Amino acid sequence: MKYHSLPGIGPDVTGSNPTGADALDVRIYSDVVCPWCYIGKRRFEAALALPECPPVRVRWMPFQLDPGAPAQGEPVAEAYAKKFGGAARAQQIMAQVTEAAAGEGLEFHLDRAIRSNTFDAHRLLWWAGSIGANPETSTSTSTGSGSGSARLPGQQSALKESLLAAYFNEGLDVSDHRVLAARATEVGLDTDQATEVLASGTGTDEVRSELADAMAHDVTAVPTFILDGRLAIPGAQDPATIARHLARIAASTTQ
Repeated sequence: MKYHSLPGIGPDVTGSNPTGADALDVRIYSDVVCPWCYIGKRRFEAALALPECPPVRVRWMPFQLDPGAPAQGEPVAEAYAKKFGGAARAQQIMAQVTEAAAGEGLEFHLDRAIRSNTFDAHRLLWWAGSIGANPETSTSTSTGSGSGSARLPGQQSALKESLLAAYFNEGLDVSDHRVLAARATEVGLDTDQATEVLASGTGTDEVRSELADAMAHDVTAVPTFILDGRLAIPGAQDPATIARHLARIAASTTQ
């Protein structure tokens, strides 16, 4: 899928180039309540640990799978039963996703998960990406599945990871401002500033604009990886496929 060029993105950098000067821009559209987005994040990190993968500069972009989710959350099991035609089908879907996540070293507890409106989480992520955390170089770690993984540096990526874990592992309501502020604090962001961002509506216009931009560019499912503003890779692809696309785009920019 081709993708129209977009402006440059933020400074979360991974790979062999700590300055990010030659890093490939990658925008990742995802939602913090999307199980395949968490799985896709792990596969993307595993791709970055492969030797053929170039340095990348990542910015997380908003997408809402369930924009009509109520302010007061409900158990995901109940929401799935309503959406997919009954409790048995809901349990089957949750079991399949949980098994896929386990293959990437992730431990899902969807029986605890709370259906949540993620707009404010995306506002907080936008803010974390806008304040210009210093670029870092990632290191290889274990994912728990036996494969190498280059965990994404930077405070926006750290916050993204924390919010995904809060939802899928801990059953926390990621629409709750107290949960969001606590997660911001845990990744080194200023507590008072995060609380003010959430209370004031900071980032509302920007997130709405980015959501509209996603639709305008035919991003209709997540995760979707936009490589250098030129190529869209939909879905939680395997690490080798992701690395191959990244290497091909990086090579074409030097020709």
